Amino acid sequence: MNYFVSPFNEKANLKFPEKITVYDTTLRDGEQTPGVCLRTPEKLQIAKKLDELGIHQIEAGFPVVSNEEKRSVKAIVKEDLDAQILVLSRTKKSDIDTAIDCDVDGIITFMGTSDLHLKHKIKMTREEILNVCMSSIEHAKDHGLFVAFSAEDATRTDLDFLKQLYKKADNYGVDRVHIADTVGAISPYGMEYLVKEIRPVVKAEIALHCHNDFGMALSNSIAGLLAGANAVSTTVNGIGERAGNCSLEELIMTLKIIYGIDLDFNISKFYEISKLVESLTHMKIPDNKPIVGKNIFRHESGIHVDAVIEEPLTYEPFLPEMVGQQRRIVLGKHSGCRAVRAKLNECGIDVTKDELCKIVEQVKSKREEGKYINDKLFNDIVRSVRGPFEL
Repeated sequence: MNYFVSPFNEKANLKFPEKITVYDTTLRDGEQTPGVCLRTPEKLQIAKKLDELGIHQIEAGFPVVSNEEKRSVKAIVKEDLDAQILVLSRTKKSDIDTAIDCDVDGIITFMGTSDLHLKHKIKMTREEILNVCMSSIEHAKDHGLFVAFSAEDATRTDLDFLKQLYKKADNYGVDRVHIADTVGAISPYGMEYLVKEIRPVVKAEIALHCHNDFGMALSNSIAGLLAGANAVSTTVNGIGERAGNCSLEELIMTLKIIYGIDLDFNISKFYEISKLVESLTHMKIPDNKPIVGKNIFRHESGIHVDAVIEEPLTYEPFLPEMVGQQRRIVLGKHSGCRAVRAKLNECGIDVTKDELCKIVEQVKSKREEGKYINDKLFNDIVRSVRGPFEL
């Protein structure tokens, strides 16, 4: 048994779409994290790892940003990866022509649609942006591109106008419309309502681009899929502007383990790609980060350790090897005899019961002094109790 989750999950009558597309935007929205700048070789490394994972689409960048960004996109395209390569484009002919020059498979073109954005950012009327957006979609479709249209700040946009915009985009042949929850301001129930309102209006696929300002990007993405959306935007480690985006590894593992929806990703690559992105972006993964955090499969509490040694699934919903992780028993204040015995066995050291009890007490004492019980300190503790030994 590789995992064990609540049997009550199966009692809920839920229906996901037959086909779900995951498009990863680590190389675009992820790179828009303040302080992050990925050069071409680094973007190539991440793109290749995403492809090994089996990602459906890679949003490789925003090529009009700089010459280096354009070179990066072209380099990724030349790798001839299995994933479709998309780029971000404003609703400008010049942006779309730049994407065409990069020989990408498609574009995600966007326009702010809320009254807030129209007044303070776009400074255009609703009628004006309708014309601009349709002209851009038409130009991209004329050049054979996959075209996704994203309504920026969609979740704070007037519903009737949003429907009008999506319906018109659909009539112009757009392949997918995106609901951008730009500041993470919608709830899962709000997302369910919104998708159900949009679904009858368009024939095209509906995608969800959820930000995590209130920690609900994953929940909102799941709610949107259950309501009839077909695609989800993600980033590795959930990086991105402000609080980040829906986490790739959390979405895939939630669908697979909690809901039984296997999208056939090579999930054993998750830890590897997570560490790669952490290294290249210099954004440290929190120890308690779901799926890939180092504490997810580390155990210290004596009661927990005893059970985990007997059966790991007592305190783990799935086995660490599934995502490329390893289980670790950590020694500290809460450790008991069985945890220390396991560590001694790992080191090939045999002790008496009396010696074991003394070692346990010293481990607890040293940790309470603020010292981390690494291998060197542990060996010193053992030597102080039973004398010299050879490892």
